[in-house]
Amino acid sequence: MNNLPTILLLACALGTDAFSMAVGIGVTGIKLKSALWASAVICLFHIIMPLVGLSLGTVLGKAVGQAAGILGALVLIFIGVQGIVEYLKIYKNTGNSSEKGIKLKLMGGFWGLIALAGSVSLDALTVGFGLGTFNFNLPMTVGAFGAAAGLMAAVGFLFGSRIGGWLGNKAEFAGSLILFLIGIKMIAS
Repeated sequence: MNNLPTILLLACALGTDAFSMAVGIGVTGIKLKSALWASAVICLFHIIMPLVGLSLGTVLGKAVGQAAGILGALVLIFIGVQGIVEYLKIYKNTGNSSEKGIKLKLMGGFWGLIALAGSVSLDALTVGFGLGTFNFNLPMTVGAFGAAAGLMAAVGFLFGSRIGGWLGNKAEFAGSLILFLIGIKMIAS
């Protein structure tokens, strides 16, 4: 596992959930400072989670691995459903989906950010369970995981923000739907 291309491919694979989630949030609109802060926290989680997984060991990994992935998926589904319901409530009450105040409550303070970062880094936890079976450079591996996830999240926020501008007042619904579908995909895989 000292092969850098292999580590980078694995890091990019782990970062795809963070990218997808960030696009979903980005379409609803996010300030640059919030996007950078969220990307940094996602980076940190993608470093810490494999280390936690490595320390918990392979036996626990087999028992918790699938449950951890399901938990992360359920968090994204919950956030997506919450946003869809909020959008539909405002549309029903006003007959106008362009009403202000529809913003998803995805970055609801410190704990909201922790839950969000945790939900997209649970796959890194399960990968950590298997890291002990390989001969690898631990600092380089987890550093690559964190850097890739943080960078992919930042790009996702930016890309999502651009899409949100095109979608206009439907962006909140689209972002919620994306998060919901990512959660469903995570459970199905």
